[in-house]
Amino acid sequence: MNEIKEPIYYARASVDTMMRKFEAGDLPPKGRFHYHQGVFLSGVYKTYQECGEEAYYQYVKDWVDSCLGADGIPVKYDTGQLDDLQPGILAFELYERTKDEKYKNLLDNLVSVIKNFPRNQEGGFWHKDRYPNQMWLDGLYMGGPICAEYGVRFDAPEFFDLVAEQALLMRDKTIDEETGLWYHAYDSEKTMGWADPVTGHSPEFWGRSIGWVAVALLDDLDFIPKDHPKYEEIRNTVADLIKAVCGYQSRDGRWYQVVDKGDEPENWLETSCSCLYTAAVAKAVRTGVLPEEYMSYAKKGYEGVISSLVWNGDDLLINNVCVGTGVGDYTHYINRATSENDLHGVGAFLIMCSEMQKVW
Repeated sequence: MNEIKEPIYYARASVDTMMRKFEAGDLPPKGRFHYHQGVFLSGVYKTYQECGEEAYYQYVKDWVDSCLGADGIPVKYDTGQLDDLQPGILAFELYERTKDEKYKNLLDNLVSVIKNFPRNQEGGFWHKDRYPNQMWLDGLYMGGPICAEYGVRFDAPEFFDLVAEQALLMRDKTIDEETGLWYHAYDSEKTMGWADPVTGHSPEFWGRSIGWVAVALLDDLDFIPKDHPKYEEIRNTVADLIKAVCGYQSRDGRWYQVVDKGDEPENWLETSCSCLYTAAVAKAVRTGVLPEEYMSYAKKGYEGVISSLVWNGDDLLINNVCVGTGVGDYTHYINRATSENDLHGVGAFLIMCSEMQKVW
C-alpha cells in the first residue's frame, strides 16, 4: 500500500478533478438548486477553508449565482422537497463576504419554506410533498444545519427550537434500542409497503442516511447555544449514534451499505457512508462530544477510504458510491447501482478530508 498522505492533498486532488470535468454552472442536475450540488460544494467550501485556494471559493459562488434570479430566489427548485433547500447553506459565507442582499433574500426564503413545511400528525416534516407523512433521516441534513446557522446569524432563536424538535422526534420514531442505529424512514400512517405495521419505521439501516444524521447533528451543535434546553440531549443523542455506528466498522475501516449486515451475502462496502462516519467521529472527538479513544475509528476509516481510491492520471476517482435511493428492504439497498465521482460521494469525501485535516 502506498503511503497515505495528509487529507488536504486528496481533497485538493478531488476538487481539481471535478473542476476540470464541470464548469460550475454545469454541475448536474444542471440549472437546478439541489442537494447533489449543495453537498459537493459544501465540501468544496470546506476544502477552501483548509487551504485558502480562492478558485474554490469562486467555484462555489459561480454555481450559486448561476441558479439565482436577480432577487436571490432560485430559478429552478422544488419547494415541496427538503432536498432542494439544502444548498442554501452555501449562502451564509457569500453574504458575509459580499454583503449582496440577494444571498440574504435566498436564506430568508428558504428558512421560511422550511418553517412552514408540511408536517405529519406528530409534527415531523414530510421528506417531500409527494411522500405524505413520511420522515426520512436524510431530511435532518437537508433542513437542519441551515436553520441552526440562520438562528445565529440573524438572531432568530425559534429556529433552534425547530431543529431540536425535528432531530429528537426523528430519533424517537426511528431508533432501534437494541443496536442504537436509526432506521432509514418512518411512516406515521403505517401504510407504506416498507413500514412496520406497529412501529411505522422501515426495515433496514441504510448507511448514508445515518451518516447524514451524524454530520447534521454535529453541525447543529455548532450553532445551538449551549444553554438551550435541548442542547445536551442532542449532544448525547449524536454521541450515542456514533458509538453505535463504530460497532459496525469493517476490518478494512469502511462501513457497509446496510450497516449491521456486513456478513450477509451481496452486502458491500459503501464509500459515502464511510466518509460521513469518519468525518463525524473525527469532529465528535475534536469538539469533545466523544472521548479521544474514538479517534482510532476515524483514523481507520480514513485509511480504509483512501486505500480504496483509484487514480486515472491526475484525476482522483471515488468509487462504490450508492446512487440516490428510496426506502426499501435489504434486497432494495444492496441492489442499488454504484457510481464513480458522483456528487454525493465526492461531497462526503471532502467533508471527511476537511475534518481529518483539522486533527491531522
